This record gives sequence, structure tokens and C-alpha cells, in this order.
Amino acid sequence: MASAIINMADRLKDELDEELTMLFRAEPVADDGFSEHVTRLIRRRMRIRRVALPIAAVIGGAIALDPLASLVRFLADLSRALPFDLVRETSGWIPSLPLLGLGGMLLVAMMLGLRILDE
Repeated sequence: MASAIINMADRLKDELDEELTMLFRAEPVADDGFSEHVTRLIRRRMRIRRVALPIAAVIGGAIALDPLASLVRFLADLSRALPFDLVRETSGWIPSLPLLGLGGMLLVAMMLGLRILDE
């Protein structure tokens, strides 16, 4: 059955099909290693980008550590300065720490999933 389909396809070829067949039978163009060189450059840049982002995140985190600690101290001092009644009334709509942690883990999982889908 398959050979009948192939034979029928060969019989139905027109002039354009024959020209395309001849074109694809031609020898490949010699590029003197150009394709390999470009492929190596692209792979090298990809490796550099994959390493540069985590390194930049660590350096940025180290730089931001002191201002972040100052912000936490300021917020702690501010919370002590607020009236107790105000803090007690608003504590009902502030999410709990485990809920914030779960939301953060979900956000990280979604970002990793998107990165995997992107690649």
C-alpha cells in the first residue's frame, strides 16, 4: 500500500517538484566552520547569562541586606509607637506568617514553572 502511494506521488510530480528535488540534492555550501563558530558563541553567551543572574542576585542581596535590616527595625519601632487598640483591630485582616510563606512558595513555583515552559 505504501509503495503504491509513493509511486503515485512520483507520477504526479510537476516541473516545480522536480526542480526542488534537484535543488535539495545539491551539495551543501561549505562554510569553513562558520556554523560551528556561531553555535559555540551562542552556547557561551547562554552559559554566561545563566551564571550572571544568580551572581547578580547574590551581590544585590548582600548590598540590600543593611537597608533591609534598617527597614525592619524602623517598622518594629513604628509598631511599638502605634496605639494598642489600633493594632488589635487591624490584626484580623493581616495575613498570618504561614499564609505569607505559602504564598511566597507558590509564587516561586509559578516563576520556575514559567521558566521551564519558556525553555
